[in-house]
Amino acid sequence: MNKILALAACAATIIASPAAMAADKTITLAVNNMDCAACPSIVKGSLEAVPGVAKVAVSFKDRTATVIYDDAKADVDQLTSATTKAGYPSAPRS
Repeated sequence: MNKILALAACAATIIASPAAMAADKTITLAVNNMDCAACPSIVKGSLEAVPGVAKVAVSFKDRTATVIYDDAKADVDQLTSATTKAGYPSAPRS
């Protein structure tokens, strides 16, 4: 009986933890100043350096970066700040 209660308590703790509540989100950013073929790799690197970013795909043709990130570790401001600091101002694409 005690083992069952202990397991139930552990399961409740894990389920209620903030990490368990976190979700991967996807955002597409419109990226400015991408003028050459080397630019996307710089944008990609700046975004991949943000803790919580899982995947980045940059399109030179569309001037966009699509980012999958853990919203418990990163937010949109961190993403746009990272590209801006690298010389490529960005904003969520509408």
